[in-house]
Amino acid sequence: MSCRPNCGACCIAPSISSPMPGMPDGKKAGERCAHLLADFRCELFGQPSRPSVCASLRPTAEMCGSCQADAMQYLAALELETAPGF
Repeated sequence: MSCRPNCGACCIAPSISSPMPGMPDGKKAGERCAHLLADFRCELFGQPSRPSVCASLRPTAEMCGSCQADAMQYLAALELETAPGF
């Protein structure tokens, strides 16, 4: 499955704990990644500086749903389920 154009949910909903260029502390859940371009593509895609968690995340029908709102909801729920102390 390919990423949905103009979505970017995976660059907004989850937290990223590893450092990346311009975001040495990673990012919080719900925070837009500094590398998410205006057209919702990742400017670090394919680059060695892209966090491994980003490179390992692959779109699936379950995760992406039928629209960006579905993807945001799914990823936000996954973030909560994987948070320390859950």
